[in-house]
Amino acid sequence: MCPDQATPARLARPRFLGRAAFGAALLAFGVAAHAMSIRELRTLEAKEKDGKPYAGYYLVGVMEGLREASDTNQRAGQKPLFCVNGKKLEPAMARTLYQIELARNGGSYEADMPVQLVMLAALRSNYRCGP
Repeated sequence: MCPDQATPARLARPRFLGRAAFGAALLAFGVAAHAMSIRELRTLEAKEKDGKPYAGYYLVGVMEGLREASDTNQRAGQKPLFCVNGKKLEPAMARTLYQIELARNGGSYEADMPVQLVMLAALRSNYRCGP
C-alpha cells in the first residue's frame, strides 16, 4: 500500500476526542455524513478490493452511532432507542446483527433504504426495552 493511501488506522478518529466531540468537530468543519444504502453497502463489499473490511467498519460505526444516540436519549430522560441492559454488544457483532435482520425481514427493506434503518431494527429486536 502506498504511503498516501488511507488505511483503517488512519481513518479512525483521534484518540483524544470523545464520540460527541468527534461528531461536533466533523460538523464544525462542514463534513457531511452520507447515509449508505443497502445497495451501496453490497456494491462496496462486492466490487472494491478492500470492500468487505470497509463495509464491516461502516457497520461498526453505524452500530456505535446508534448506541450513542440511544444513550444520549436515555441521559436526556427520553426513551432509549434500544436497551442493552448488561447484555453483550461488541463491535464484532455488527455484521452478524445486520445480516440476521436482513435474513429475517429482507422483504421489508428496499435496496435504497439506509443501512442505519436495518441496524436499528436489528438492535431493537435483540436488545428490547422493558420486561
